Order: sequence, then C-alpha cells, then structure tokens
Amino acid sequence: MELENIKRVYLIGIGGIGMSGLARYFKKRGCVVCGYDKTISPLTSAMRNEGISVVYQDEEDNLKVSFLENDPETLIIYTPAIPKDSKILNYFRSGGFTLKKRSEVLGIISKGMYTIAVAGTHGKTTTSSIIAHILKDSGYDCSAFLGGIATNYDSNVLFGDNNTMVVEADEFDRSFLTLYPDVAIVTSMDADHLDIYGDRSHLVESFRQFVSQIKEGGRLIFKKGLDLSGGKTYSANVLADIQAVNVKVQDGSFYFDFKNERMVIENVQLGLPGLHNIENAVAAIEVALHLGIDPEKIRKALASFLGVKRRFEYILKDQKHIYIDDYAHHPEELRACIQAVKTLYPGKKLTTIFQPHLFTRTRDFADGFAEVLSMTDELIMLDIYPARELPIEGVNSAMILDKVSIEAKQILSKEQTLDYIRMQKPELLLTVGAGDIDTLIIQLKEILTNA
Repeated sequence: MELENIKRVYLIGIGGIGMSGLARYFKKRGCVVCGYDKTISPLTSAMRNEGISVVYQDEEDNLKVSFLENDPETLIIYTPAIPKDSKILNYFRSGGFTLKKRSEVLGIISKGMYTIAVAGTHGKTTTSSIIAHILKDSGYDCSAFLGGIATNYDSNVLFGDNNTMVVEADEFDRSFLTLYPDVAIVTSMDADHLDIYGDRSHLVESFRQFVSQIKEGGRLIFKKGLDLSGGKTYSANVLADIQAVNVKVQDGSFYFDFKNERMVIENVQLGLPGLHNIENAVAAIEVALHLGIDPEKIRKALASFLGVKRRFEYILKDQKHIYIDDYAHHPEELRACIQAVKTLYPGKKLTTIFQPHLFTRTRDFADGFAEVLSMTDELIMLDIYPARELPIEGVNSAMILDKVSIEAKQILSKEQTLDYIRMQKPELLLTVGAGDIDTLIIQLKEILTNA
C-alpha cells in the first residue's frame, strides 16, 4: 500500500502511545481518522479535541459509515495488544480490509526517507527523543515518531519539512524488522518479551537481523558490550569508540565531556539524571555529528532538553516533597531509575510504588525485580497489570514481594495506596510501571502538595 493512496485510517488500540502518533500523522495529512480503545485517557481525550473520532465500545455498530465498506483507500492499523476476539478487529478481517501493524505502517511512511531508527529493550524512547530534539533545536529539522510524549513539544509525533525521520524501532513481536534504516542505534538487548521470543538467543538474533537491514553505506551505533558487530560502540565512563568522560553532578544536573575518535565536546549539560541517560545522550550526539550538525548547537540543544513524560519525570519538587514518576517495567530499567534517584538524593528515604506489567514478565524476572526493589527504603506493590495477557496460576505481586529483602514492604490496592501516602506523606516518592499506575499521578501530587 502506497502512502499517497491512503485516505481513511482506522486505528484499533488508538490510545497507545505509538498508535496515537500515527493517528496524529494521518490527521495532519488530511485523512479521515477514527479509532477504538477500551479506556478513556488524557491521550484519547486530546485526540478527540484535535478532531479525531474515538469510541470506547468494541462494537461494530460504533463504526462510522465511511468504514463500513471495504475500499482500497482505507487502511486499518491494529496493535498486537488487541485481543484476537475483538469484534471491531474481526469485522475488518472478515470484510477483507487492508490490515497492518503499527510497525508495518512506519515502514510505509519511512520508505524513501532518510531514517534514523533507535532500537533496544529500554532506552529507545529517551534516545530517539534526544535525537529529534537536537535536530529540531539546531535547525536541521526532522519528522519523528516517538514512544513517549516529548516534554519540549508536548507530543509524540513531530513534523518536519525535510526528508529525515527519527523513529523508535520496537522489538516487540519482531516489529522492527519492517524498517530499513540509514542509521541504527541499539541501546540494549536485555532479555524481555520472552512470551514472544521464547529465550534470549532468539531476541538477540532478531536484533542482529534488524541491524543487517541497515541500508548500504549506513551507520550502526550500539552500546558497548552488546553482542553485535560492524558498527561503533558507545558508553559512559567505560572505554568505547564513543564515550562520556569526566561525568559529574552539579546543581541537580549531570555534566560530561563527549569524546569520539575525531573530537571532544567539553562540559555538556544534561538535565536528565543517571549514567544511562548520559549514554543515551552520547549516542544522540554521535548521530547529530554524523549529520554534520555544529557541536555548539548540539551542546545548546542538550541543555534545553526537558525529557519525556513518564521517563524520570518530576511530578512535584518543592521544599517538603519530591515526587518522580517513571515508566520502568524491566529489572534493568528499575535499577537505572532507582540508582539515579539515590545518586541525586542520597540522604532521603525513598518510598517506591511499583506496578508489575504482564504476568509473563513477572514470572520470568521475579528474582531480578526483587533484587532491584530491595534497593529502595520502602516498597508498595500494586497488583499486576495484565495488558494483553490472561492470568497465570501462581503468578502475582506476592511472587516478587516475598523475595524482596527490605522489611518495609507491602501489597496495597490503588485506594489503599492513596490512603497510605496521605497518612505517611513521604519526603521522596517514586512511582514506576508501564500499566495504569499513571492514573494515580494527579491524586498523589495533590496529596503531597497539600500535605
């Protein structure tokens, strides 16, 4: 299907961060855009305000007339998280409509564009957002499809006037194999999505296939230590082809010197905390230099980068309380997040609220989650957010909690959590998880603001 032939688009699971980006893109192109999602969210509400029709009941009767009949100009996009018995999905399937996954559509959009693709089991959203911001802020320009809301732009999709596109390449369901990038960055290859891949070796093989699809004359940049070859390695405080050196913390910001085989950029400021974010920034700087962007423009752009919603996002920061929210849902993401909090606030007691995401991930990484969560001072766990999965017997939040070594730990409901925070008024609070834990953010902020 060619991009210029698409006139009507229906998105099943439109409220997802990646899907909403596509919805906004096609709306910008002048297409009729509608979609379904099971729950109302700030993102679906924002899209409705932008003129995108969203329904919340999985019923054929809710489809607009323009989507009832199959047409070669109609595209149906669906997310793998949608249940196989979805009535709307099966209506389109049985009607012979053109159905494509989000990743396939990104492949269609990126065809003929200079594509910078960021892949990795974690780190890809922040890295792709930094790259996009540098390209925008420096005047180089780009379009971008991001896996989170970039705070500088309050959006997950950016529109540019040139031929350059930054895209997050998602390894879930081998989705990134629809992309053929000019530049590829791989941030991590930790075991994840084992419900799809079976074991880590198959995951690694998919990443190798992805990097093999880099266009002739293209560029591969990957984190030092990953089982890849044929590109340039990057790291922070570890010897690599591209690295950050002289890392220091000053007035709540991180500073470092960027160094590659050709040059040094001194005293780069990054408002995002943690060595993992410095690594993300190092990869982004290398991409920008590869495109010929002036080092001083890069330095200026990084200093003004405000981060990504739910990626170490300060919800509240006043004299009495600090509240940070993060999307972390894998043990290594949690480790990086908690270490960053402890580095910035070494003298404060850290209360962490964690919602596990998926039964399979909880089962596969229970020991890893327990080890990392034992780094906090006080732990509250919510029940598992199932997303696309059915329950697995014996797999629950207690599976992790029982293995956590600290004494101050408990499992609470969302309402009980709010009551507990209202009573305890913690000085330093962290919420982490990829499910619907974000529905608590506003209420927690209000509680601490008025405490």
